[in-house]
Amino acid sequence: MTNLAIAATGLRKSYRDKNGDKTVLDGIDLAVPEGTIFSLLGPNGAGKTTTVQILSTLIRADGGQVRVAGYDLDRQADDVRGAIGVTGQYSAVDKLLTGEENLLLMADLKHLPRREGKRKAKELLEKFDLVEAGGKPAATYSGGMQRRLDLAMTLVGDPRLIFLDEPTTGLDPRSRRSMWGIVRDLVKSGVTIFLTTQYLEEADELADRIALLDHGRLIAEGTAEELKRRIPGGHIELTFAGAHLLDAAYHLLGAGSTDPEALTLQVPSDGSVRAVRELLALLDERSIDVAEMSVHTPDLDDVFLTLTGQKQETPR
Repeated sequence: MTNLAIAATGLRKSYRDKNGDKTVLDGIDLAVPEGTIFSLLGPNGAGKTTTVQILSTLIRADGGQVRVAGYDLDRQADDVRGAIGVTGQYSAVDKLLTGEENLLLMADLKHLPRREGKRKAKELLEKFDLVEAGGKPAATYSGGMQRRLDLAMTLVGDPRLIFLDEPTTGLDPRSRRSMWGIVRDLVKSGVTIFLTTQYLEEADELADRIALLDHGRLIAEGTAEELKRRIPGGHIELTFAGAHLLDAAYHLLGAGSTDPEALTLQVPSDGSVRAVRELLALLDERSIDVAEMSVHTPDLDDVFLTLTGQKQETPR
C-alpha cells in the first residue's frame, strides 16, 4: 500500500465577513502519495491558498481529519512543521545578505550545528548552481537565481514534503525550465511536492496528479491525460497514401471529417490507448493501410475553461 504524504478527509474552512459566513473549503478530500508531484489548480478565490495554509499549519481548519507527513495536523503540528518546507509565491530571501548568508541563517533557525550548517550551505550552493554568486548580495541576483536560492533555503531542513506556491511566476522560459528540472530531481530523491501554479503548462509538465478546485469543492482529479479525455474535442488524425484508402476508411468508420487534399481523416476519439488500438485493428482487418497517425486531445486550458466556466488568468 502506498504511503500518503497528505491524507485529508472532509476539510472545511469558513470566514465571517459583513455578509455573514463565507465557505472557502466545503469538505474536500485529498490523497497525495509520497514521492510524487500533486498540483492543485483553480481560479482566483477557489480556495487554493487556504488549502496550503491549512496543510502547512499556518491556519486551522474548521472541520475534517488531516494527516501530513504521517502526523495528525491538529495534535502534532510541531512534528508537521519539522517535516515540511514552504516556498511561497513571494521570495523569503533577504536581499541584503549574500546567498551563503541566507542559507546559514536558515541553518541557524533550524538549530543545526555551525559545522553542519556550513556543510549544508556549501552543498546547496553547488546543487543549485549558485557557487559563484554565493558571496554576493542576493539583491544582485536575477529572478531565476533568487527563486533557486529561495528553494535551496527551504531544503536546509531536509523536508520530506514541500509546498510550492507558484514557484515560477515572473520567470523567463529558460529559468522556468531550470526550476522544473530541480523539482523533478527533488522528487527522484523521495521528496513530495504539493504544487499550486498559474501556469497550466507547468502542471501538465510536472504533476503526477492534478486536482481542480472551484468554489471550495474539488470538481475533478486525475492525471493530466485523464482530465483531458473528459473534455469533448479529442480526435485521431489518420493520413493515407491515396484517395481510395481515405474513402474506404471514411465509409468503414462512418464518422469523422476528411481533407481530400491532405488525404487525412479526423475521427472523434478520447485518445486512449484502447481507442487507438481498436481503430487500427478495424482498419487492418479491411487491409486499409495508414501512412501516419496522430492523437489530438484538449489541453489543460480547455479542461480549466470547460469545468470552471472561466479562463485561467495569464500571469503578469
